[in-house]
Amino acid sequence: MHQCTITLKSPIPYHAPSSQSHPIFPHNPRVTQSQSYPILAPICTRAHSVFNSTRRLDISAPKHTPNSNSNPINGSVHDLKSKSAGVKDIDVATLGNLCVDIVLNVPKLPPPDVHDRKAYMDRLSASPPDKQHWEAGGNCNMAIAAARLGLHCIAIGHVGNEVYGQFLVDVLHDEGIGMVGMCENTNVDSSSASYETLLCWVLVDSLQRHGFCSRADFSKDPAFSWMSKLSEQVKTAIKQSKILFCNGYGFDELPPGVIVSAVEYAVEVGTALFFDPGPRGKSLSAGTPEERGALSQLLRMSDVLLLTSDEAESLTGIENPISAGQELLKQGVHTKWVIVKMGPRGSILITRSSISCAPAFKVNVIDTVGCGDSFVAAIAYGFIHNMPAVNTLAIANAVGGATAMGCGAGRNVATLEKVIELMKASNLNEDDDFLDELLDENLEVQAIKSLSKLVINGSENQPNCVSLQKVVSELLPKLKLTQLQKKVPC
Repeated sequence: MHQCTITLKSPIPYHAPSSQSHPIFPHNPRVTQSQSYPILAPICTRAHSVFNSTRRLDISAPKHTPNSNSNPINGSVHDLKSKSAGVKDIDVATLGNLCVDIVLNVPKLPPPDVHDRKAYMDRLSASPPDKQHWEAGGNCNMAIAAARLGLHCIAIGHVGNEVYGQFLVDVLHDEGIGMVGMCENTNVDSSSASYETLLCWVLVDSLQRHGFCSRADFSKDPAFSWMSKLSEQVKTAIKQSKILFCNGYGFDELPPGVIVSAVEYAVEVGTALFFDPGPRGKSLSAGTPEERGALSQLLRMSDVLLLTSDEAESLTGIENPISAGQELLKQGVHTKWVIVKMGPRGSILITRSSISCAPAFKVNVIDTVGCGDSFVAAIAYGFIHNMPAVNTLAIANAVGGATAMGCGAGRNVATLEKVIELMKASNLNEDDDFLDELLDENLEVQAIKSLSKLVINGSENQPNCVSLQKVVSELLPKLKLTQLQKKVPC
């Protein structure tokens, strides 16, 4: 049984629009300084070839035109078959969690009672909102942020053969992102609700508090429980990707067995796994045997784990986030990095031999939705480019912070221009006392580094400070080159 929650954001400075500067570090897209009310067991655009319902790959498909009727709704992807089997020419593939966010201002948020809340959502659904309220959500956020950093991205997932599905395909295409559909059944009833694009209602009250609800909240089964295996097209996409990104919300759509199949195949073909359990991690750890098994597989087999400090404690029982990260490393089979997100205090990257820390950037916070996804995209950028850990955290903090300066996620996530502007400003929220408190334990590592405006060589269990100016001078040329390349016509 799924644990469904309403997340209420209190009208505190961390989220509310303000003319003042507040430090921001990206949380998971739906994780905020919040109260949770449990209800139920919750570079330039590329030409794409097309995976259509006849189960073949059309290598010679013409370049997609938005809203074109010639483009099959459930899956377009660049030429997969023409590539050598060993070539990984895709940087990042996201797995599942493709949804359309319907962002509405409402007098009051949904009631906590599950039946009342279902009736509330049904009333909203009865009158489809104007398209101006639609936005790409879920893993689209991560893919868009990564593509804007110059990474070659695809989205693996299911969307329905209706206006919402077409909207997502168009948004992804416009951002230069291909799509691989997961539905091979040519005899499906496209009018069935179980095949429709997943909608997430993002509701904002007069106090700027947020509530989230979707049809996945009201079923014990995943939204697309009819899926049973990975198609050959999906396997090809995973094989040709450097990174496969999964998050806890994927369990709302995909059966645990399908997720485990993707994990096992990624490991088999040498594709790095990124996993962010998010708030679903806690409910999955107390879920069905299949959910618990899939969660365990993801935690053990992922190359990179990304969690908030609360999530790390929930999964390990260890309060100190660094010690919790080290425990996750010990339990992991392939785990190289554990990254702990510390909210406005920054982020920490833990390996078996080192700890790297980076304070958050101070920004004018407008909306924190999508910051976590943007952060993951930049971690993928650093991972793929083999960047030093502190540099990777710095750019991730900047991308997450730049997203917080906008309103909403989807196409509103950080632009490259905003990221460059934020890094040039180099306004860090340093908190040496907090860092000292975290490091005041026998951490048994060889190296501790921290991003700082000052350069100080640390003593035992104290960090060596890495110059922010040096890191920025190394990152800006890469970002500006990407910016220039994106301006060159295809």
